[in-house]
Amino acid sequence: MGILDPVKPTILAARIIPNVHPDFAAKLELKPEHRSLALITCDIDDALYVSLDEATKMAEVEVVYAHSFYAGSGYPSGPLSGEIIGILGAPDPAEARAGLNACIAYAEEEAWFYSADEAGELNFFPHTISRTGTYLSGVAGVPVGTPLAYLIAPPLEATYAIDAAVKAADVEMKVWWAPPSETNFGGGLLSGTQSACRAACQAFGDAVLDIARSPRKY
Repeated sequence: MGILDPVKPTILAARIIPNVHPDFAAKLELKPEHRSLALITCDIDDALYVSLDEATKMAEVEVVYAHSFYAGSGYPSGPLSGEIIGILGAPDPAEARAGLNACIAYAEEEAWFYSADEAGELNFFPHTISRTGTYLSGVAGVPVGTPLAYLIAPPLEATYAIDAAVKAADVEMKVWWAPPSETNFGGGLLSGTQSACRAACQAFGDAVLDIARSPRKY
């Protein structure tokens, strides 16, 4: 593992429920049109969050449940648990499968963390979303199709680097995930033009790399 090498997520398990039972649908507070579900687990939570959002752009699905597990993928409850479970609601099994396929493809091909040190122990997520789907639009409180910078790192790195990101680009902080999160990271969502979000991601990454090189240089 080298500096800026990708740290790719692994999809651990996936299933489709063609016709969800009404009792379960009520507990999930599903809309009447959500008769099918797609379930998925992954070993990196933020990678799956952005991939679930991508699914809402590629199929007739909505994210009806998504939650990180405490302590992260280093302490899973089972071999297929990972760091997160996500559930997509769909009108039928075909749309559920299309959403699941889109989610998996994006996670494996686009939604990567990167290493900030040679040991591969300090990882961060400087991810530009060119246009939001329904899920992250709701999280950030922005219109569907808004560009976002999705920024995640360990606690001190995230706190320092997100300030650098906001200063470096014409972006607005929409969400601040104060550390510790369930997985003991921190970060946020910044909105702006695509180019501004890319600039924010670059500044965020540069700041994390600077800390990794000289942790106690202040």
